[in-house]
Amino acid sequence: MKTIFTLAAGVCLWSSVAFAQSPVRGKVSGVVLEGGQKPFEYATMLLLKAKDSTLVKGAVSNAGGKYEFENIGEGRYLVAATMVGYQKVYSQPFALDAASAEVQVPTLTLLEESRTLNEVKVVAKKPFIEQQVDRTVVNVENSIVASGNTALEVLEKAPGVTIDRQNDQIQLKGKTGVIVMIDGKQTYLSTQEVANLLKNTPSDNIEKIEIITNPGSKYDAAGNSGIINIKMKRNKSFGTNGTATVGMGFGWYERYSARFPKYNGSLNLNHREGKISAFGNASYVNRNSFNENELNRIIPFTNPETGVRRITYFDQTAYRPMHFSGLNYRAGLDFFATKKTTLGAVVSGFVNDWNSDGLNTATLRNQNGEVTLRPVTRVEARNQWGNVVGNLNFRHDYGKGRELAADADYSHYTGDSHNYLFMSFLSAGGGTAQPDSTSRNLMPSSIDIWAAKADYTHPTKKGKWETGVKSSLVSSDNTMSFEYWVDGTWRDVPNASNQFQYRENINAAYANYSGKLNAKTSVQVGLRLENTNSRGNSVTLKKVVERNYTNLFPTVFLSRQLDTNNVLNFSYSRRIDRPNYQDLNPFRFYLDQFTYQEGNPFLRPQMTHSLQLSHVFKSAFSTTLGYSRTTDVIIREVPGQNAERNETFVMAQNLGRQDNLNLTLSFPLTVAKWWTVQSNLTGIYNRIKTDYLDARYDVSFLTFNGYVANNFVLGKGVTGELAGWYNSASIYGFFKARPMGGFSLGMQKPVLNKKGTIRLNVNDPLWLNMFRASTNYQDINFRLMSRWESRQIRATFTYRFGNQNVKAARQRQSATSAEQNRVQTNN
Repeated sequence: MKTIFTLAAGVCLWSSVAFAQSPVRGKVSGVVLEGGQKPFEYATMLLLKAKDSTLVKGAVSNAGGKYEFENIGEGRYLVAATMVGYQKVYSQPFALDAASAEVQVPTLTLLEESRTLNEVKVVAKKPFIEQQVDRTVVNVENSIVASGNTALEVLEKAPGVTIDRQNDQIQLKGKTGVIVMIDGKQTYLSTQEVANLLKNTPSDNIEKIEIITNPGSKYDAAGNSGIINIKMKRNKSFGTNGTATVGMGFGWYERYSARFPKYNGSLNLNHREGKISAFGNASYVNRNSFNENELNRIIPFTNPETGVRRITYFDQTAYRPMHFSGLNYRAGLDFFATKKTTLGAVVSGFVNDWNSDGLNTATLRNQNGEVTLRPVTRVEARNQWGNVVGNLNFRHDYGKGRELAADADYSHYTGDSHNYLFMSFLSAGGGTAQPDSTSRNLMPSSIDIWAAKADYTHPTKKGKWETGVKSSLVSSDNTMSFEYWVDGTWRDVPNASNQFQYRENINAAYANYSGKLNAKTSVQVGLRLENTNSRGNSVTLKKVVERNYTNLFPTVFLSRQLDTNNVLNFSYSRRIDRPNYQDLNPFRFYLDQFTYQEGNPFLRPQMTHSLQLSHVFKSAFSTTLGYSRTTDVIIREVPGQNAERNETFVMAQNLGRQDNLNLTLSFPLTVAKWWTVQSNLTGIYNRIKTDYLDARYDVSFLTFNGYVANNFVLGKGVTGELAGWYNSASIYGFFKARPMGGFSLGMQKPVLNKKGTIRLNVNDPLWLNMFRASTNYQDINFRLMSRWESRQIRATFTYRFGNQNVKAARQRQSATSAEQNRVQTNN
C-alpha cells in the first residue's frame, strides 16, 4: 500500500504543475432559452477557447436558464450550449481581461430545428477514457485502436476492469458480480454469456461505455462490483440518415501455420418526421479464432484399504480452432402523441452460431516418471444461441420536471448446445491401453423473462423525489444428457443426465431523494426493498431447493464543492448478487474424461457493503478510494478433485468473506499541441477468508492495473493513437494469476468530404497477452496457461449518409435490466 500512496502523492504534485494556468481574473455568465420562449433548465454549457474551441470549463443551467463560469483566466473565449435533441448553439467570441473582468454573454437559444453554423469550427475531441464524478466513461466512438475490435477487447482496456480469459469472467476493481446493460437495459446474461455477447458485438456500433461502481437505489440491487452500461450509437437530427461500416482483419499463429480471418459489417438507420421517430440497426460478424490451453496437475492418492500412496503427474494440452457467426439486430419506434406524452416500442435480439473441433492430448506419469497412459480426446462442440426481447414503454411529462415512465418487457432465450467426445487411450509404448470411447453432452435450454416497472419523478423547491416499483418473473428449463455410444446406439450414463427447472420472482420498490443541503453541498439518499421467491427443481435427481427472502438496500451520496477547482464526493451502498441460473443446475459438463464443471443447487446470494470517496480537481484529475466487504462470496472456480479416478473439477461455492480496498487515479497530460496523454492507474488490495476442505484459506494480496493512451494529430486530417495496458499478478478465488498486458496502435483518416473514415489498427503485435494461473491448496496442485488470438490486424471503413442531424431516439432503461446477466450460453 505504501507504493500506491507514494505514487498518488507524486501524481498529485505533478498535476498541480501540469494544470497551472494564468492568474484568475473574472467571471462569464449568461442565460439560455428554449425556443426563445422559456428558460432552459439543465442545459450543458461549455466555455471554449476561441482559438481552437478546446474545452476550458463546463456548467449546467439552473431553473431560470442562468449559468456562470467563475475564476476564469484572461483570454479570448466563446460559450456553447447543448442538449440531446437540440442543435448546439455558440456565442460570438469575446475577450476577458483586466478591463473586462466580468462578461455577460448575449442570450443563447436552443432550437430543435437543424441550423448550419459556419463561423465556428469545433475541433475538441473527447479522451478515450474520461473520469466523471460518479462514473468512468470509455469513449469508444472516436478511438482509433478500438475500431474493428469487439466490445470485450475495448472493455479490457478500461481502468479497473480485468478479464479472466480462461473462464470469461469480468472483474471490476478486483471484484466479480458486474451487471452489464446495453442502452440502460440489462442483458440478463451470466458473466460467461455477457463475455460471449461482448466478444461478438463490434466496437464500431458503440458510442461509449459507462462504468458505475456505486449505483443508486433506482437501479436493481444486483451487482456486487457495479454496473457497466454500453451505449450504442445514435444520430441526432431530423430527416433520414445512416451509417454503414465494413471491416476485415486476421490473426495468426506460427505453430500451426494458421490464419484466422474475420469480417464484420453493420448498418444504422434513423428517421424522424413529425410525431414519429424510428431507428434500426443490424450487425453481422463472421470470424475464425482459436484457444490454446496447457494444464499440468499433480494428483496424490492414498488407498484407504491398503494405505499405499501414489502420485500421478498429469500434463495436458488442448488446441481449439473456432468459428463464430452472429447477427445482432435492434429496431424501435417512438410516437409523440402529444407534447407531453410519448409511446415507444423496441425489438432486439441476436442469433449466434459457434462451433469448434479441438484436440486434447494428455500424458499421465507415475511418481517414478514412467508414462502410464496417453489419452487423446477430440472434441466437437457447437452452441446455437438465440434471443429476442420486446419492450413497450410510456412517458408522460406533467410539467415542472414531473415525469412518469413505465416499461413492460418480455425476453426469450433458446439454446442448443452439444459436445461430442471421441477418446482414445494409448499405452506408454504407443499401443492401445483400453478400448476407444465415444460420448456426448446434449444441453438444450429455454429461458423466459417477464418484467414490468414504473418510475415517477417529482421535483421540489430544494430537490427531487424519485420513486418506483418493479416486478420480474424468470422461468428456465435446462436439460443435460450424458450418453455413451455402445453397440451402435446412444445409452444414458446413470446419474449423469439431468433436467433442471428454475423459477424466480423478484418484486421491488424504491424511493430516492436528491437535493442541496446548502450552496456547496448536495445529497442523495435512497432505499430499495426487494423480495425474492425462487424454486430450483432438479427433476432427475429429485432435488428441490426453495428460497424466500426480503432485503433492504440503502444508498447515500454526498458531494461537496470545496472551492472552484476541488470537489469531494462520498457514497455508500448495499448490494446483492444472486447465483446464475445455470450455476444452480447440479449437472456436470465434461471437457474430457478427466475434467468437468459441476453446478451447485445450494448456492446462496452474496451481500456487499460498499464505501467510496473521490476527489476531482479541475474536472480533470480524479482520485477515488473505495472499500467493500462481501459475505457469502460466490467463487465460481472452486477446484476439487477425485484423486482415485484422476478427475479434476470446478464448482461454484459460497466461501467466507472478501475485503476489497482500491485506489484509482485518473489524469490527463498535454505534452504538445499535437500530443495528448490520458492515464488511469488502479491499485487493489484484496483479502479472502474462508474454510475449505477442512482447512483455513486466508490470503491477501496487492495488485494494480494501468492504462495509458497517447493521441497524436499528424496533419492533413490524419490522427494516430498508441495505447497500452497492464494488469499485475492477482488472485481469482483459489487461483493465483500472473501479470497480463499488451499494447495497440492505429491511424485514421477522413475521406469523401469527411463522410467516410478509414481506420487501420494493430492489437497486441508482440503477442504479449496470455492468461497464466496456478493453485496449490491441500492436495490440489495444478498450473494452467491459456492463449488466444489477441494479436490481430484490422481495417475498417465507415460511411455516413443522409441528414446527419436526425434527433436521437430516446435511451430506454427497460424493465428486464438485471435478470439477463444470469443466463449462460457456454461458448
